[in-house]
Amino acid sequence: MANETRSAIKMTLIRLLDERPVSQITVKDIVTACGINRNTFYYHYQGIPELIEEIADDEAEAIIRRHPTADTLADCVADLIRAALEKKRAIQHIYDSASRVICEQYMWAVCEHLVQVQLTAILNERRLPEDDWHVLNRYYAYLAFGAASKWLASGMREDVLPELCRIAQLQHGTLEEMIARSLGENK
Repeated sequence: MANETRSAIKMTLIRLLDERPVSQITVKDIVTACGINRNTFYYHYQGIPELIEEIADDEAEAIIRRHPTADTLADCVADLIRAALEKKRAIQHIYDSASRVICEQYMWAVCEHLVQVQLTAILNERRLPEDDWHVLNRYYAYLAFGAASKWLASGMREDVLPELCRIAQLQHGTLEEMIARSLGENK
């Protein structure tokens, strides 16, 4: 029952975020739409920011579960963009609010995971020195995060996928070359 209530509260907030900005949504709006009382809401959440954080965590975990392995980073990023476009207005309302940091934490977690998946796939049982693993992981996560941030700031243009695919084509092999240099395979 508690999980059903939490789920109903989350779905209600997502629906409300699709209609209006975070600043125009109150706990009263959520409980009225859910058919619960304020005490029930506060039993589960301290407030709307905590609720937004849980929704963001759930979304990040769902994307991460869908990508335990990856053929290309571009495919993973395309999936992330498609998922975001399905909830475009809600995400844009969160991004444009005081809860932006929550949105950015979600994006960072997903970007970092996608890069780790790609690095693991390319390494194929080889092991990088730990410092190089962290440097490469951070570098590519920063690139992905920067692109995602710029995309959100631009209003989540739907025409970004062809551009990202082209970047992936132009960059193809670069990560592999960096790994080879780290492992001393390029003499």
